[in-house]
Amino acid sequence: MERELILYTNPYSRGGIVHWMLEEIGAPYRVEYLEYGKSMKAPDYLTINPMGKVPAIRHGEVVVTEAAAICAYLADAFPEAGLAPPPAERGAYYRWLFFAAGPLETAIGLQACGVEMSADQEMQLGCGRLATVLDVLADALRGRRYLAGERFSAADVYVGSHLGWGMQFGTIERRPEFEHYWQALAQRPAHRHSMEQIEAAMPEYPLPGAEA
Repeated sequence: MERELILYTNPYSRGGIVHWMLEEIGAPYRVEYLEYGKSMKAPDYLTINPMGKVPAIRHGEVVVTEAAAICAYLADAFPEAGLAPPPAERGAYYRWLFFAAGPLETAIGLQACGVEMSADQEMQLGCGRLATVLDVLADALRGRRYLAGERFSAADVYVGSHLGWGMQFGTIERRPEFEHYWQALAQRPAHRHSMEQIEAAMPEYPLPGAEA
């Protein structure tokens, strides 16, 4: 019996990463949009994610939270989509998937909060300065179409999403390596279809304070 696949998200959230991933795997799924501060904190949803945050998925009885973990799970749960390299070739795949979930997200968040780290704090936090993180990522992308080998993978969904959003909102500087990489990913039919659905849902689920 096929297990129902449900995405819990908000159109103004990291859930867009998972929405794109779901379109890439091509399996049937259902979307439940949640409101910040309302249905996202409701008791029913807190049984899915006690943090009261999105995205999360339920696949049958399996619940997964955290966008990077969801992407990795979906790639394994639907191997026919070819979104993860063979196990013996997953070094770069795991490296960049969790590089973006760890150092990249942390460094962007610290900069957005106006935190200027000392050398000791850089060592303690483990993420390094944002400029260093972006240098490393740019070097990895230079001359490459995909991050984890010669094929598109879940790592490209996750890393590409962060680069696309970051450049759009100014939290990541526009570098030629990032723009070249993102421009190709943004044209993928699965990404475009997910964005059409997300944009259609935005008026019904505005950000808090944006209702007026």
